[in-house]
Amino acid sequence: MSESSANDVSRNPSRFGRFALRRIQATLDGTGIRIDGPNPWDPQIRNPGFYARVLTRGSLGLGESYVDGWWECEQVDEFVNRILRSPVSNKTRYASHLFSRIRARVFNLQKKSRAVQVGEQHYDAGNDLYRAMLDERMVYTCGYWAHSDNLDDAQRDKLDLVCRKIFLKPGMRILDIGCGWGSFAKFAAEHYGAEVVGVTVSKEQVALGMELCKGLPVELRFQDYRDIDEKFDAVISLGMFEHVGHKNYRTYMEVVRNCLKDRGLFLLHTIGKNNSWPGVDPWISKYIFPNGEIPSLKLIAESVEPLMHIEDVHNFGPDYDRTLMSWCDNFIRYWSIRNNTPADERFRRMWSYYLKVCAGAFRARDLQLWQIVISKGAPHGAYRRPE
Repeated sequence: MSESSANDVSRNPSRFGRFALRRIQATLDGTGIRIDGPNPWDPQIRNPGFYARVLTRGSLGLGESYVDGWWECEQVDEFVNRILRSPVSNKTRYASHLFSRIRARVFNLQKKSRAVQVGEQHYDAGNDLYRAMLDERMVYTCGYWAHSDNLDDAQRDKLDLVCRKIFLKPGMRILDIGCGWGSFAKFAAEHYGAEVVGVTVSKEQVALGMELCKGLPVELRFQDYRDIDEKFDAVISLGMFEHVGHKNYRTYMEVVRNCLKDRGLFLLHTIGKNNSWPGVDPWISKYIFPNGEIPSLKLIAESVEPLMHIEDVHNFGPDYDRTLMSWCDNFIRYWSIRNNTPADERFRRMWSYYLKVCAGAFRARDLQLWQIVISKGAPHGAYRRPE
């Protein structure tokens, strides 16, 4: 079918589809988005079933129909940004995410027996993919762009900022919960003379991470955080708390407190959201991060009290927009030189959609990125955040 024929079909949906089209366009009023419009953030509809699918399935139908090629959009990230900045965004999302919220409230989706699912589905997706998409150190968390103009430097500056915030010194023993491929461990050992133990639920990350950290005082383990029972001078966790779940926040903080020496510091680096509703976007949960849950500041604070003291909260959420778009650029370049199959094309659409949707959410300030410094026992004097 030619492109013009496909556009003609997309403008002639079923009777219910026409009703759905009117509802969807009414929802988009005031966002500057127009279906089949001329702007790069306007969705171009290729299948008339799109309207009913989105109206009945919400964000899940939106994502699935994109992966299926039912619509195109040059700037998915800006499309999402404009939707999330709209006053009707919370109303439409409440209905779309209702089942996800009920499920998260009733069940402990992040219990120990389910913890490895995200490692197997997401983090074990292939080291070649992550090597191509990420920076030279393979840091899979938000970069710090205050003094940087490229991804490698932004990630280096983030790792250095973490080290300075916990006042890292040679000989200190650090626990890294959710260590990834050992990017922090390697950096802390090489630049600060630290000894680092990292834990992750991805076997692929442990295998490659130990290879990258060879010869350094670094140990990476395939281990659930609930099984750690050792003492450390400081604890850090970069981008793992999103997999803990609100039913386990207190247990997580109890583990951290038990692992910290007296007056030790814990740095929590996590994506955050502006409300305390449980659950997560249905499409992201199904296809990208199973059993994930984004915390709020309120829920984090409640899990800390009265175990430890919150010393500092640093929000640089807009930096994640830039980080995600850099990852997306790297991913697209990597994918363009592959000998791809039709199945690979579906993965390309899924992965690029994931990166751009998340970038749009941070651009809209619907999502935040917090670094929170927490102490076990009040430290001597006031905590001063390093500049």
